[in-house]
Amino acid sequence: MAMDLNWIWKAVLITFIGTFLLRIAGRKSISQMTLAQVVIMIGIGSLLIQPLAGKSIWVTFGVGITLVVTLVLMELLQLKSDIFEKLITGKSKILIENGKLNEDTLKKLRFTNDQLEMKLRQNSISSISDVKWATLEPNGQLGFELTEQAKSVTRKEWNLLFQEIQLLKIMIDPSCKPSHVSNNVGEGNLFTEVKNGKHTLKESPDEKLD
Repeated sequence: MAMDLNWIWKAVLITFIGTFLLRIAGRKSISQMTLAQVVIMIGIGSLLIQPLAGKSIWVTFGVGITLVVTLVLMELLQLKSDIFEKLITGKSKILIENGKLNEDTLKKLRFTNDQLEMKLRQNSISSISDVKWATLEPNGQLGFELTEQAKSVTRKEWNLLFQEIQLLKIMIDPSCKPSHVSNNVGEGNLFTEVKNGKHTLKESPDEKLD
């Protein structure tokens, strides 16, 4: 009796079609997905295994395409309508305002203080009083803005301070030579590599890893 090898080409085809469908659906990680995207991804994952269990492969692909098209249409509708966006995705909720917990919102979201503190620690925030605003985003991530006292100094602010110090040094001692801050920001970094499509770092990785 000849062995049925149909499962081989089905598995290969499922891999290609499944990758294509998920690529259209989006490249976000699970933690960044909206509820609708998670539902579609789970649905596609469940569907793709059906042909190997004897189900029609073309019906499965048709259902998968329908799911992805539905998701794309839902996302387009969210761009056009705030009401639809609120209905499908939801809105951000304020958890902290001016260093104080919004306990009513926490209760409505069934979000405990310990869960909030865990998210703050994951973002290297050690004190709630350092947070000016904190919101729970529709994808479950924490958005926050630190108070002025807790914010880190930006490169722009540091350069302005450095220039003022150099001016003071020249005023005190006109013979001194001012120091310089390197302005080679963005040259050969990992993001310009993505834009240019090639390695620009001086210490490029082994060609085998390109």
